[in-house]
Amino acid sequence: MAVSDFFDAKLFMSATITLVVIMDPPGTVPVFLSLVGRKPMATRVKAARQAVLVSLLVISLFAVAGQAILAYLGIGIPALQGAGGLLLLLIALQLLTGKAGSNEPEATEDVNVALVPLGTPLLAGPGAIAATIVFVRQADGHVGAYIALALAIVTVHFVLYTCMRFSGVVIRLIKESGITLLAKIAGLLLAAIAVELVANSVQGFIAGAG
Repeated sequence: MAVSDFFDAKLFMSATITLVVIMDPPGTVPVFLSLVGRKPMATRVKAARQAVLVSLLVISLFAVAGQAILAYLGIGIPALQGAGGLLLLLIALQLLTGKAGSNEPEATEDVNVALVPLGTPLLAGPGAIAATIVFVRQADGHVGAYIALALAIVTVHFVLYTCMRFSGVVIRLIKESGITLLAKIAGLLLAAIAVELVANSVQGFIAGAG
């Protein structure tokens, strides 16, 4: 029996590299710090853990039943891209206008940060979901391929958690003024990502209509 019957190394490498590029662990650090950089370390660790768990849950859900869910609801990838883009745009505007750090109850803010925008759509966004569904199709019922994909998903989320967990090193270097600057930069980057998602969504709808 071939090794690929137990573990598809090629699919593992392909899925891991693709998801790392799409989910961009280093790129999440500025956004993460702009949202929770002023919080105590324990709160930052909790937010990082919750965000990664939310993302892992969403990605795993779509890996297991993504095609069935989208087909049942009549939702295509362009619709997911459009919704994710609009959601990210709202968060970006909050960061750019300075409203993301408003004096809301801490517990509520922490939960919101873990769920939106960190867990989804920033980490478990339309790109990661679409890529996961594609890799599930490539697995084509082979157990070794499913194991490789599952391990790839877990590996990428471990890298994401590590980047956010040790973001405190960055905080000690850039101080308070640096966090404020990062918030503006992160807002600009998120706005650009949001526009790109919406543009891809429009292109997808046009291509589908054609």
